[in-house]
Amino acid sequence: MTSPLSAVETARQVGRGALKAEDVVRGALERIRRRDARVSAFLEVLDDAALESARAVDRKVARGLPVGRLAGVPVAVKDNILVSGARATCGSRILEGYRAPYDATAVERLRGADAVLVGKTNLDEFAMGSSTENSAFGPTRNPWDLSRVPGGSSGGSAAAVACGMVPLALGSDTGGSVRQPAALCGVVGLKPTYGTVSRYGLAAYASSLDQIGVLARSAADAALGLGAVSGGDPRDSTSAARGPRDFLALSEGGLEGVRIGLPKEYFGGGLDPEVEASVRSAAESLRGLGARLQDVSLPHTRCALSAYYIIAPSEASANLARYDGVRYGRRAGGPGLQEMYEETRGRGFGPEVKRRIMLGTYALSAGYYDAYYRKAQGVRTLVRRDFEEAFSLVDLLLTPTSPSVAFRFGEKKDPLQMYLSDVFTVPCNLAGLPGLSLPCGLSSEGLPIGLQLLGRPHEEDLLLRAGRRFEEARPLPACPEA
Repeated sequence: MTSPLSAVETARQVGRGALKAEDVVRGALERIRRRDARVSAFLEVLDDAALESARAVDRKVARGLPVGRLAGVPVAVKDNILVSGARATCGSRILEGYRAPYDATAVERLRGADAVLVGKTNLDEFAMGSSTENSAFGPTRNPWDLSRVPGGSSGGSAAAVACGMVPLALGSDTGGSVRQPAALCGVVGLKPTYGTVSRYGLAAYASSLDQIGVLARSAADAALGLGAVSGGDPRDSTSAARGPRDFLALSEGGLEGVRIGLPKEYFGGGLDPEVEASVRSAAESLRGLGARLQDVSLPHTRCALSAYYIIAPSEASANLARYDGVRYGRRAGGPGLQEMYEETRGRGFGPEVKRRIMLGTYALSAGYYDAYYRKAQGVRTLVRRDFEEAFSLVDLLLTPTSPSVAFRFGEKKDPLQMYLSDVFTVPCNLAGLPGLSLPCGLSSEGLPIGLQLLGRPHEEDLLLRAGRRFEEARPLPACPEA
């Protein structure tokens, strides 16, 4: 079995004919077969289609035809992003058995870059969760410790990358759902600026916050993946009218003179002391690479989580109204239309999805809209202004990604405690900024710790440059399951 290579090295070797894409993909499928029985990262593995795609890449190479930037790279896709002919359940019973009729734009672009799609990964139902415990099809386990969660909602994608089943995966990030599982699984997670990657073909959770992102084993691989899927799309009115960029080339260079701010609000109560120590040590490493550190303040950070958990459920209540057994969703029986709706949604949605739908419906209801939703949008504006002011002083912000390392299954039974897992990632989504999570150390229990870098809109190249230089200076051991 071919040993796993980085996405960058795989594409390079396949493109020059030194390595067969079919061998690469067979290796990935064999690793999935052996390792996923313990981890449960995948909901569907696309064996035959993946091998045929790999052979098509090999035929192009043999004929001397140009190949894409991800030639032969095995890629996993979160199961709320459409892959034509593959399942698309969003981790929910209401979509059990549904198969996508078309490719999401991001998936189209992966195919155009000659990537090989190997499967669909598990997630919290409709991307609502921080642990991948909310999937209707069972939880995914953290490859570093199978008794712990991988984070969420893109836990399947993070776990698949962490244990070497694939070098690259797509996830979605509404309030931290790429970065938080990346931190808990010891991989790189990149949430681009809102609009950088088309949302066409992404099942909507909260439309003003959702963004497709990339999970990888290195910042270089994340840069390669983002370059393949980014760019404007006329089918998504919220996508930025920008052409694709070569983030791998743009992220070359050093950090001399780059100003990095440490927001004091991200280093307060509730932060695990080991996480804080590791993140502050990482900041000193970046200083050693030429960056300049300074303290900054984001005063409305304390309000961000509350605003998010009004805005996101409000948008979810509207987006998920379509799953009624008539327009979308698996229909349950009932003597009348109202009973059919109740049975369909009652059986089809899990407890967390129901909770957020009810929260959102309440916040949007007559008499409460101004008191809750409108006020939350005002807070969102204040959060965005805080970031604008901070970025007038610094080039990047450095924070912890998650307040703790991976927690045990069932440990956070109180929904409010679970929501606090996103306290450091949510503000970035409210402001539409790019965010990058990088592994920066291990806890005393041998669990990964993640740091988060935040940048100005559309400055993913600087985030990735900092990430690549940091990785070179502070390499970490691989996951024991890899």
